This record gives sequence, structure tokens and C-alpha cells, in this order.
Amino acid sequence: MNKGLPERALILCAGGGIGDSLVASVVARALRARFDPIDALALPAHAAALERVPDFDRILVDEGGSQRDLAARVARGCYKAAVVTWATSRSASIAQVAGIPIRVGQSHRLYSHRFTHRVDVRSEAGDVTSHWSQILLDYARSLGCDTDDAAPAFVPTHADDAECDALLASLGLSGRAFAIVHPANAVASERGIWPTQGWAALAGALRERLSVPVLVSGSAADTAIVDDVARGGGAIAIAGRTSIGGFGALARRALVFAGITTGSMHVAAAVGAPTVGIFPFQTDTPERWAPLGKRTSIVRASFPCRPGERKETCPDYACIAHLDVARIVTAVESLLSAPAVAP
Repeated sequence: MNKGLPERALILCAGGGIGDSLVASVVARALRARFDPIDALALPAHAAALERVPDFDRILVDEGGSQRDLAARVARGCYKAAVVTWATSRSASIAQVAGIPIRVGQSHRLYSHRFTHRVDVRSEAGDVTSHWSQILLDYARSLGCDTDDAAPAFVPTHADDAECDALLASLGLSGRAFAIVHPANAVASERGIWPTQGWAALAGALRERLSVPVLVSGSAADTAIVDDVARGGGAIAIAGRTSIGGFGALARRALVFAGITTGSMHVAAAVGAPTVGIFPFQTDTPERWAPLGKRTSIVRASFPCRPGERKETCPDYACIAHLDVARIVTAVESLLSAPAVAP
């Protein structure tokens, strides 16, 4: 290694959802054994989240312009290594065109020849039990780097806390305990057929069992779903009322977060909130996408979905309509009564 210059590394995670990018941040933690500083290349929608991840030093944003222009901007970082955790032809090409000498990515793709270190992805060989963090850490391991702590970290800023304070004050909840229910994933608002009665029953049950107000969270696109859940469960709708940082600050103060598997679940776990991840579909893989943190739990699918049913194509979302409220409430109570453990 050149002792005169820092050995810089870049994580290319410009794809997927916020949860994918947060989980990819553990690769940066592992690379600290050999590289420093470590930056990330992310999508615009993920930048604010990754700016709050202490494992990254700087966030570059892929605005979707010219591949050559982006590669030139990346080249100015003088990176020794690039790890492409969300590989596409574009991201693989950028690392190579930027002249980064060590390039790590997945094997068995048309663009894999652009990588100097090619990793066989366990899930492509039928592994459905390894957590995605461990699958991505195989990329770091190919460079002799690893970490025993695979739980992502998310640190809200002072501005995020101020945003949270203002929201709680507007709701009359300053200084009060509360729970969060998150009922929608990325396809919920897109298809217009997402049932709300099961989530409303969950919000009402948590409000009664925990004796605290329940906030129902979601993006602005989820407003109709969140409003229905809040009305039916005697809860408070906050869809679209927080930034990603403000949500992280809110989750950090919550008594518990219970929600469907999505980026918000991973943020809640990453700030240290007691987090129950709900995986209602038989095709979900909870071992792979479970929230990671000191106090986390999962509730697996119980409704007998039709074979091969997927969340993107399901005609009725019966598993959501028949959400197993009793099991979720039991998971919440068990989590709150158990001591915190290392992730």
C-alpha cells in the first residue's frame, strides 16, 4: 500500500430501496480494516439517508446523467477500490472507466468482466437463510476485510431532532410515549387495492395494550392508506409529515416500531428502536431481510397465500386483510419485556 496517500474506497449502491443502501453500509464498516476514507455513490432519493450513516465519509449522487461525466467525477476521488453492491451495467462501467484499480462485484453477469474480484452471490445458489448483510460482506471478504457488527447505523442530526420536536408538539405528544405502526410498502399505494382493516386492528390493539398513542407512518404517496388505518384504529396519521432524518429521530424516541418490511423498518432498527418487522407474504424471506439491531423481532407469514403469489402481482392482498394481529402484539410485548442484546 502507498503510505503517502490514503487508500480510499467507494461503495456503489445506486439502486434498490433505502433498505438495500442501509444494509450495504456495513460493507463500508468492514472495509475500514484496510481503507479510509470510504464514500458511497447513491441515488438522489437515498442520499439523505446515507448522509446519516456514520460508516460513510461522503455521499456522491448519481443524478442519472452522462455515464462518462459521472465516471470523470468519480475518478477525481482517486479511489483505490470500488465495491459494487448494486450492480448494473452502468455501475460496473463507471468503476472501470473511472480507473479504479480494485473493483469488486458479482460473478455470472454480462458485465462481470469489468470487475477484478468477482463474488459468487449465495442467494443465487439457493441460499434463502443468510441475511443480506452477510451476502454483501462476502464482497468485503474478497479483499480480506470483515466485521463482527453487521447492524446498520443511522444517526439523526440536530435538525432532525428539531423536526421531530415540532411534529410531536403539533400533535400534543411532547414528552409522551408513543408507538409507530408502518402499514405500507412500495407497492401499496401503486396498485390501489391495499387492505387497511388488519392494520387498523393492529393500531387499535397496540393503543389499548400499551396504553400509548399510536402514530401511523408512511410516505406522502401512502396518505390515503395511512389515513384509513388511523381512522379505523383510533390512531394518528403522519404520512408525509417527516423527512427521512425526521422519521429516524421520531423512531429513536418511539416505545416500539411495528411495520411491514420496508426501508422505514431498517431505519427504525438502525436508530435503536425496538423493531418488529412484519413479513406477511409467503414469498417473503425474513431471514434475509430481518431488521438488525439490539432489540428486533420478526413476524413471519401465516396466511395461506396461493402458490407463487408475489406482492407485486397479488390480486387481493388477503394476507394483509387478515393480518395476524394477535401474533404481532405478542411479538411486540415479548420484545419490550426482553433485555437488549447485541445484534
